[in-house]
Amino acid sequence: MSVGPAKSERLSGILLHVTSLPSYGGIGDLGPAAYTFVDFLVAAKQRLWQVLPLSPTGYGSSPYSALSAFAGNPLLLSVQHLERDGWLSGEQIAGLPGNSGPADFAEATRCKLPVIEAAASNFLHRASPDQRAEYEQFCQGNQYWLASYALFNVLRREFGYVCWADWPTELAQRQPAALAEARARYAHQVEIEQVIQFLFHQQWSALRQYCHQHEITILGDVAIFVNYDSADVWANPEIFDLDDSGRPLHVSGVPPDYFSATGQRWGNPLYRWDLLEQRGFDWWVERVRRSLALYDSIRLDHFRGFEAYWCIDAAEETAINGTWVKAPGQQLFARLRQVFGQLPFLAEDLGVITPEVDALRESFGLPGMRVLQFGFSDRGAHMHLPHRFVPNSVVYTGTHDNNTTLGWWRDDASAAERTNLQTYLQPIEHDGQIVWTMVRAAARSVANCCIFPLQDILHIGSEGRMNVPAASTGNWAWRFHPDALHPDFASQLAAITEVTDRDGYVPPAPQSDAAHD
Repeated sequence: MSVGPAKSERLSGILLHVTSLPSYGGIGDLGPAAYTFVDFLVAAKQRLWQVLPLSPTGYGSSPYSALSAFAGNPLLLSVQHLERDGWLSGEQIAGLPGNSGPADFAEATRCKLPVIEAAASNFLHRASPDQRAEYEQFCQGNQYWLASYALFNVLRREFGYVCWADWPTELAQRQPAALAEARARYAHQVEIEQVIQFLFHQQWSALRQYCHQHEITILGDVAIFVNYDSADVWANPEIFDLDDSGRPLHVSGVPPDYFSATGQRWGNPLYRWDLLEQRGFDWWVERVRRSLALYDSIRLDHFRGFEAYWCIDAAEETAINGTWVKAPGQQLFARLRQVFGQLPFLAEDLGVITPEVDALRESFGLPGMRVLQFGFSDRGAHMHLPHRFVPNSVVYTGTHDNNTTLGWWRDDASAAERTNLQTYLQPIEHDGQIVWTMVRAAARSVANCCIFPLQDILHIGSEGRMNVPAASTGNWAWRFHPDALHPDFASQLAAITEVTDRDGYVPPAPQSDAAHD
């Protein structure tokens, strides 16, 4: 399986994270607005919905800084659907933030999370025998990660949200007696956390089924590294490069480049790939298994790190003095293919990519990414222009880390980039032309899949930017207005989708001359 229903099929889709939906409760969720968006995808003849990681967020509310690589974000639960299903009353959800304006994670945590916990408590008291059996089945099927995540979340709250390494030593080091005592003391709170994950499973599964009923697949996102302050590192310290006290010895990042003289020090702990390989990459197998329970295909963030990763001493304040260290990507993907068959991965291969990284991706038949905005800067970036594309690739007008197409054109594009774009595509007489010009260029290309951020389809400028890498505030908050999904946008995108053969139409096979004899 590749990105979408079939590797050779042409299709297109829209990138929109769930938090950007105009849902009731102050943050996008899995409720009515999500189903309305799927209806918009249908009207626009799109076949794919790409989301960012659905994990519970940590620092900066970033989906790439998660408290768990396995769990779902409780804030994505729809209180409207919880009321519909009988786990909340109208009075309990009255007064929550509305469905317009930026996503406010802090306010949603303060106001909405207690309501979600009340719904879980009501489930425990009111669930029918069949509902209870379904819950127990979910717990059993997710035992690899669920119990440890639930206890982690309870202890994190109990100790004032400090990093797990600063908890009492016996709990930070997971001493068996201390863990058993904590599970007994906080048994009810732990079960509340597990029920929340079960409710997330129900709501996400229903939404995914609605997508499948309309022939729409979901492209998810898996970050290569995990957050240090996460249930993953706390529960599995042996597979990370930590010292005896549980602190990172080396951390992740990327070296200095054109964009940063000191590189980027991400700070995620690195894997002990040697141990993981000895264990048959068991943690990665379970992570992919969980991801395939959520998504139909998976974008692998920072794919180049599976071939070699930038290793920075944890004592270093910048990424300047790191070194490249080889990773066992070939062995990892061979193991994953052995377990799951054809790998449903999209390789995020942006940045400085070596021949070795390309060889790793190509050896497993994984499509790479191309971003039109990048193609007009200089000769080194022409690989991002359609004449350099190959069918087994996914082209974007821009990604969640870029400005919107309209914002890029108005605010960021240099004079040279503007000239190059108009030479390559068409003269742009007014700003409003740039979006459909770029959409058509992506759709006409030979790439089997093209994906457009919703901000582009809605012709939104820089105010719709989702993320500015390295910015410490202001990211991940964009939400579209409840009335923004105008039918004219859908009909124009549908027309482009039809004429570029991305709507699922399969032309008849050409007849041989013998057929006319």
